[in-house]
Amino acid sequence: MASVAQAAAVVRQTEGFAPGADGKYTISAPGIKAQFIPYGATLTNLFVRDKNGDDIDVVLGYDDIDYYPVDPGHPVYNAIPGRYANRIGNGKYSIGGVEYTTQKNDGDNTLHSGTNNWSFRFWDVTALSEDSITFSILDKSNSSQGFFGDVKSSVTYSVTDSTWKIKITADSLDQKTPILLTQHTYFNLDAYRNPATSLIWDHTLHLPYSSRYLEADQGALPTGKILTAAPGSINDFASSANLKFGHSRDDPKFQGNCGANGACEGYNGYWLIEDAPEDAVVLTLASEFSGVKAELRTDQPGVVIYSCSWMDGSADVKKSTQGLGEKNNKVVKSSCVAIEAQDYPDGINKPEWGRLEKQIFGPGERYVQETSWTFGLV
Repeated sequence: MASVAQAAAVVRQTEGFAPGADGKYTISAPGIKAQFIPYGATLTNLFVRDKNGDDIDVVLGYDDIDYYPVDPGHPVYNAIPGRYANRIGNGKYSIGGVEYTTQKNDGDNTLHSGTNNWSFRFWDVTALSEDSITFSILDKSNSSQGFFGDVKSSVTYSVTDSTWKIKITADSLDQKTPILLTQHTYFNLDAYRNPATSLIWDHTLHLPYSSRYLEADQGALPTGKILTAAPGSINDFASSANLKFGHSRDDPKFQGNCGANGACEGYNGYWLIEDAPEDAVVLTLASEFSGVKAELRTDQPGVVIYSCSWMDGSADVKKSTQGLGEKNNKVVKSSCVAIEAQDYPDGINKPEWGRLEKQIFGPGERYVQETSWTFGLV
């Protein structure tokens, strides 16, 4: 259960915009229903139509919303980490010749700005309608170690015609600071209801504009090199629209493909989106079992794909909406995929990429991201 202080925060944050009896804020439109809580500006449930005409919940999370703030694992289920998502190498960066030190909470690196990042905080609900909700946060200077200057941010989630839209803005109020944001969404398009498997590898994944990706070290930190995936290779999702997500599972290099000295199975990396036409579908995730396909559009230059290698089976699926009773009732290794549209990870430490103007913002400069997911049938 949430602490007294956390419960008080929930009351304060939601004043004037009351949630439903289940403690969630619900928005809906034809073919889609989304539910949220202020903690982390988190999406708790996303219902879309499967091939049988049933509404299924295709994102991970917890039935008990009070568990989000106290979960020791904190996988950042469908939340907004910030003010700088993903990794910062060696827990340091520089602006204007001044070096700043950040919390090392992921080996030698900083992940998602440390253990007081925005996914650990209660956001304010600042607007609400039947098909839209806005969460806002004021991130005070050095609230997360090494991130100075106040930043004000908002995320507006809206739904229309089987589409979930995400618009994130952030303003640095008084000094230059790193800003890189994402919606850290975890999917299983079968809602853990496939009796043959709960794993994600039978889904298909297509990134038609993403033949290149960032090389990463054993700690999933980009090295600075940009590599090209040959057709049919482990990291290729561009050459065919029908590639299974697990198309390279039989390759000996698949175990360890995402580092950790061989312990990370599958994927935990960043694919560049290049030469995509405006408003193009840049990623499609689909499941033959459920018949659901999810199409990503974004103004971001790439996407992080993480195949849930660190899920250890200790967490339950949402048993009220997912799983098969006593079967497929745990979030096991490789049973989900997190897809995170964002700018280049650790770009503030890689000037050769030319991303500094897109990742460092001062007074009068606004960070904006617009991303959407459209759901249909294969």
